[in-house]
Amino acid sequence: MTRDRPGWSLARQLLVLQVIVVGVLVVAGTVLVYLDVAARTWDSSEAEVVAVALTIADSPAITDVIEARDPSAVLQPFTDRVLRDTDVDFITIMDPTGRRYTHPDPARIGEQFLGHIDEALAGHVFTETYTGTLGPSVRAVVPVRDGARIVGLVSVGITLDAIAGQVRGRLLLLLLVAIAALAVGMVGTYLVSRRLARQTHGLGPAELSRRLEHHEAILHTVREGLLLIDQAGRVTLCNDGARALLDLDDRGDGEVEGRALTDLGLPAEMVASMAAHRTSRDEIHLTERRVLVVNSAPVRFGDRAHGTVVTLRDHTDLQALTGELDSVRGFAESLRSQAHEAANRLHTVVSLVELGRYAEAVEFATAELAVAQELTDRVVDAVSEPVLAALLLGKAAAEANERGAELVITAETEIDDAIPGGTLAPRDVVTILGNLIDNGLDAALESGTAPRVFVTARMEDGELLLRVEDTGPGLAAGEVAFDRGWSTKADGRGLGLALVRQAVRRAGGTIEVGQGERGAVFTVRLPMALVTS
Repeated sequence: MTRDRPGWSLARQLLVLQVIVVGVLVVAGTVLVYLDVAARTWDSSEAEVVAVALTIADSPAITDVIEARDPSAVLQPFTDRVLRDTDVDFITIMDPTGRRYTHPDPARIGEQFLGHIDEALAGHVFTETYTGTLGPSVRAVVPVRDGARIVGLVSVGITLDAIAGQVRGRLLLLLLVAIAALAVGMVGTYLVSRRLARQTHGLGPAELSRRLEHHEAILHTVREGLLLIDQAGRVTLCNDGARALLDLDDRGDGEVEGRALTDLGLPAEMVASMAAHRTSRDEIHLTERRVLVVNSAPVRFGDRAHGTVVTLRDHTDLQALTGELDSVRGFAESLRSQAHEAANRLHTVVSLVELGRYAEAVEFATAELAVAQELTDRVVDAVSEPVLAALLLGKAAAEANERGAELVITAETEIDDAIPGGTLAPRDVVTILGNLIDNGLDAALESGTAPRVFVTARMEDGELLLRVEDTGPGLAAGEVAFDRGWSTKADGRGLGLALVRQAVRRAGGTIEVGQGERGAVFTVRLPMALVTS
């Protein structure tokens, strides 16, 4: 479909404007240079006629010849030779009354000189423009002295036609230079306009303005974060969504554009995922308060790389819901496991009855029920809060038992019906405790012998205390368990403990890790005012 582009494009408008400007400048320059050439030619002609006239008047031989009986016989051949050797058009030598001794037209010899001679008779050298026998001319009149006495006059001139001819000769070259300059200017303007047309895609100013407004509106209204990073690792664009997701405003980082990505206080693994020439898809990264899905891809135009575009999506709520779903799934698995065991026990009881062993049937049925009821009673009596109770039952009956481990609820565990209100939802507590238990089970199963995980949850000094201890190998010296990617398993998932640290920090609590008598011990303390049911 053809786009409607009313009016001229920006490139075409600039082309026309530049052509007009270049044309005006060239014409104006040509006129100014022409006027300067004409003035210089005129001044040069005046200087030349004065110089020739003074040279002749100062010649000692001229004085003697003027006072001879027939001055024209000597002076006419002399002036003819001077005319041939110079660029002047006439040389007239005359007596003080103005009667000619020489003239380019010998028939004019003896006639009266046409022009002014009063200033020369007063002893001055002057120039004038006058129309004589050869037409309008620029002439100089100079006195010829014999001591203090003026014995004659010399007039040397160049016709205006000759001066105009000199100007026309220079004007042709000037016009050629002007045409060449205009042509170069036009070609340069055309090339610049072509480049501008490619860069603006032939759009007009109004459409460019609309697109810029739409671009800004989209950038500042979408919830997803968008970053553009150049080849040097500097941020060239950061929309409002990215600033919010990366908590840049809360840290008071001010202007982000133009700063290096490494100066924004982001986790090192996230910065590495945004590196140039690297493509990442749906990578999970943690900041201090959020779980983000990061996608990045290099931007290329042809064979040239122009940086990296990065998109960010908030995965925090989804991750929390996933943890809560895991808890519910664990509870469902517990029910399934219990249903399976109940079916087996029921078949066994039925078989014992059919064999007539009634006492053994009653003893077997009550013993199995007592074991299951003991676990339920121990959890419910210690933890009245329903979400935590469901989590512990699910982990104990489903995951721990099925994986061959034992989840032990310590005698110190005691949680009331509701956790005092605040800003942290129960699902965040589930995230913390559930991930610590999962990590403990994984570590305990590595030990191989009687794997157990001990869980303590109670109120202490106005805080909710959660402690998980396992019988695993513990942590080696220097290990940082809460970094994203750290894991005791070979698959390197390593997201659970990082989520625990994030949830604890968000709640304003603390988390400690150490080595206990049995294995690693994780202790979490959450202010009660920050926890809500």
